[in-house]
Amino acid sequence: MLTVEQVAACGVVPVVVLDSEEQAVPTARALLAGGINAMEITFRTSAAKGSIARVAAEVPEMIVGAGTVVNVDQVHDALEAGAKFIVSPGSDAEVIAEAMKLNVPVMPGVVTPSEIMMGLKLGVKVFKFFPAETFGGLKAIKALSGPFPQIRFIPTGGVNQNNAAEYFKNPKIVAVGGSWMVTKDMVAAGDFAGITEKSAAATALFREIRG
Repeated sequence: MLTVEQVAACGVVPVVVLDSEEQAVPTARALLAGGINAMEITFRTSAAKGSIARVAAEVPEMIVGAGTVVNVDQVHDALEAGAKFIVSPGSDAEVIAEAMKLNVPVMPGVVTPSEIMMGLKLGVKVFKFFPAETFGGLKAIKALSGPFPQIRFIPTGGVNQNNAAEYFKNPKIVAVGGSWMVTKDMVAAGDFAGITEKSAAATALFREIRG
């Protein structure tokens, strides 16, 4: 079974929004070329399921997951398409329980102790902290780590090349999520060289700090 640690091994999990399935494979290959081997394709568009399927079939070295999963039907759609992990913007007990039942790693979004306690009851140990910068960033993560020393975070939302280093320095951070290396505008423009360049810079920063 794939683990959250394997998903987060490169230190950066891109949040990818695709308007067309045709964008999926070149985007995945551009990320890989920059050293990123996990990507979260969000269910924010109708192209999500097809895009996940394309990457799963045509770029097998990429660990492709589904993001913005907000209900059980999307969990099933994601897994049917070949998603290897599930990310949610919030904490929904049914979504978490279904993912656990199906043995797929799930990273629910949290910002409060109550959400963390609910996730812990269902077996979650790594949480998405979202939207990170809006809800206090590292200061909040440090505060939450006090009463919950057994958990770790993947902060997403407002994290970028300029502030990622501070997150990487904190041992409670498994990885960071973000879209600064693969924005919708870059994908729409076909700027895959730019995606590779920004991905390489992000992974280099992670390796510089974590070794």
